[in-house]
Amino acid sequence: MNETSQSTDAPESSESFRNIIDHSDEELLAIAGPIWADLVKYSNEGEYGKFIRKFSYDLLYGLNEVEVGKQFAKSELTRSLDPDCDFLGFIRRGQHVTCLYRVRSTKKQGEWLGRMVLGYEHGEIRIFAASIF
Repeated sequence: MNETSQSTDAPESSESFRNIIDHSDEELLAIAGPIWADLVKYSNEGEYGKFIRKFSYDLLYGLNEVEVGKQFAKSELTRSLDPDCDFLGFIRRGQHVTCLYRVRSTKKQGEWLGRMVLGYEHGEIRIFAASIF
């Protein structure tokens, strides 16, 4: 007797589901730190293409790139971010983690809140939001 088993279930995805909130704080800091440093670097250099390279598909799809590009080019703050920032903490929610930083400018007085939201998209860590308040 020849036994073969056939499954009627859908095949499992070749990429296993990962949730970024399952990472420890230490792992998240090791992941988020370099990504944030790149955002600051490329913002200061006015390298818009490099600045958005780790953005999620949904974030890129929702951007009005012409308007964002104009803001990016004209903002004194986004061109003068001090790379020496203070990490404040993480907020985990759903499938994303918000990374918070105290940010200063090399040209403007004061402090700002930097926010970057990370999560997995197609097995890779991507930026789902980034802003300076």
